[in-house]
Amino acid sequence: MKRDRLDLIEKQEHVEQAARALKAMAHPLRLKILCVINAAEMSVQDIVAEVGTSQSNVSQHLAILREKRVLQTRKEANRVFYRVCDERTLQLIGMMREVFCGDGKR
Repeated sequence: MKRDRLDLIEKQEHVEQAARALKAMAHPLRLKILCVINAAEMSVQDIVAEVGTSQSNVSQHLAILREKRVLQTRKEANRVFYRVCDERTLQLIGMMREVFCGDGKR
């Protein structure tokens, strides 16, 4: 009985993490950013070049993705690199890429 309760709590944490990731992906530019980053680590400048909008716009959306714990950062000198925090989120992004970002066979 106690283990079942712990499993439910753990599953609830996973549900909340999935909900945060999906909510963060609900904006077209954020989805595009995640499709571009995918499993790589990318600098802000590289992301801007790939998505084709201003650095300030990209930075605002990167901040939201970071706040929602979808992305994490690493600083190197004056450059900031972004990567996806969680393997399950990467799997979700992979499915999104396949279906919505042009990687699918449909």
